[in-house]
Order: sequence, then C-alpha cells, then structure tokens
Amino acid sequence: MSRLTADAPAKVNLTLHVTGQRDDGYHMLDSLVVFVDLGDRLTVQPAPDLRLTVGGPFAQGVPTDERNLVLRAAHALARVRGVDRGALLQLEKNLPHAAGVGGGSADAAATLTVLAKFWGVAPLPADHPEVLALGADVPACLSGPGPLHMTGMGDHIAAAPALPDCALVLVNPRVETPTPQVFKALTSRHNDPMAAVPDDMTFDDFAVWLADQRNDLLDTARRIAPDIDRVLDRLRRLPAVKTVGLSGSGATCWALVGDMATARLTARAVQVAEMAWWVAPAAIQRA
Repeated sequence: MSRLTADAPAKVNLTLHVTGQRDDGYHMLDSLVVFVDLGDRLTVQPAPDLRLTVGGPFAQGVPTDERNLVLRAAHALARVRGVDRGALLQLEKNLPHAAGVGGGSADAAATLTVLAKFWGVAPLPADHPEVLALGADVPACLSGPGPLHMTGMGDHIAAAPALPDCALVLVNPRVETPTPQVFKALTSRHNDPMAAVPDDMTFDDFAVWLADQRNDLLDTARRIAPDIDRVLDRLRRLPAVKTVGLSGSGATCWALVGDMATARLTARAVQVAEMAWWVAPAAIQRA
C-alpha cells in the first residue's frame, strides 16, 4: 500500500468518577465515554524508517520524537509483531493540547490500527499490555466508536446502552490542563461510582441522568484553569443547553443539546461572544 489515512476522533468523558487508587499509582475510574465527529487525522506512507511530521491548526509545540504517542505506538506495534519496515506518519493536529478529549490517546489508537493494515500484520487488541502502557485512554480509543462504559484503569471496556438522539457543543478556552498535574492535585481519590446507565432513555431522561453524575476532576481542574468556570457559566445560560460538564481533566467543556442543528447555532453564539475560545459542534458517533 502506498498511502493510508485514518481519523482519530475526540473522546469525551460525559462522566468521570474516580473510585480509588492502586498501589502503583494508577487511579480507578468509572466513566461514560463517547466519541465525536471531530479529531486529528493520521496519514501513513512508505519510508525507510519510522518518522513523524505534524501539521494542522494545533501543530505548534507537538513533539515529533519519542515523546509523541504516535511514534511510541508505532514502535510498540513493530516490536510486538516483529516488523522491520519503516513508515512516514503525518499527523494533522486539529484538537487542542492537554484538553481532556483524548487527543494523544486517539492518535496512538489510530496509529496502531492504520499501521497494522499498512504493514499487513494483526492489530494489537485493546487489552494488550503494550496498549495500556501507552496510556489509560488508549484501550477505549481502540474500542470505539460507539458509547463505552470504561472502568478500572481504563482497561475494562464495555459497550454502553444506546443513547438518545442528541449532540454536543465542545468549548475549550485554550488553556492547557495536563492530566498528570490534575490527578496529582486530587484531594479525594475514593468516591462513589457512576450510576448505571439506563436503557431506552429519552433525551430529557438522559439530560437528567447526566446532571446527577460527576466529573471528580472538575474541582482540581478549575483551580488550575479558572477559565473553566467561565466556560461552564456561559454554556449554562444558553436556552438550548440541557446540562454541561467537563471532559476528562479539561479544560474542554461540553454542553448537551437536542440535535446537530441546535449544536451549530449554540456553538456560533458562543464563538461570537468569545472569539479566542476553541468552539465546535459535535455529533456523537454510534456503534
């Protein structure tokens, strides 16, 4: 194959309950995860060795060496499958950095998938130790695109019940909240798990259920990035928004609305008021 391209869709944590911490430092999570029609894009072409270039609106500051999960994922796949071929990996970075939407993890998952096809080898399963070693979100990103119930360190993945028709508006104030920093500052690491996701919810039922859940990283993230509160307050004031929350460790916030037409109008209203923010309407992907 001369060229392959794969999307790396953003991962949105609609809930994120921190239920414990293991002796090795990993936190135990309970989360409803969805993937949306926004994300980075990865293109693979032949090359004598493994190399990475980065472009796109958020390319600045993205490393092209082993600090990047794309290269680490590529080397992990080559190592496990015994591949001695190279590849040029071209990453189009469309998502903000350290934004709580799994950008790096999604990039790693896309790398594992598209490179396996490019090299003609079996892909690594989501529960492979090398996958988890890339980060707690990578197994979920490999297991989409439908809604997921993620527990454990992120390594226990199950399909979530079908969600009602709805859409999201994603807003990031262009402030980074690095995940390790947010977790390190947590004051409570043993909290109640997420309530079971009901079957056959209406949109209004879903909004009520979501409003009763938590993101246990919110209080810590908002201390690191006070602009998170500005985003959430602005979203709450919009009439079409049913409930709001923070994705992952932030600083990307989400607002739940009824459909994509409403999401586009709502996103436009936010962007006009706050031109410096990253704002995007987002369709939730189905299984």
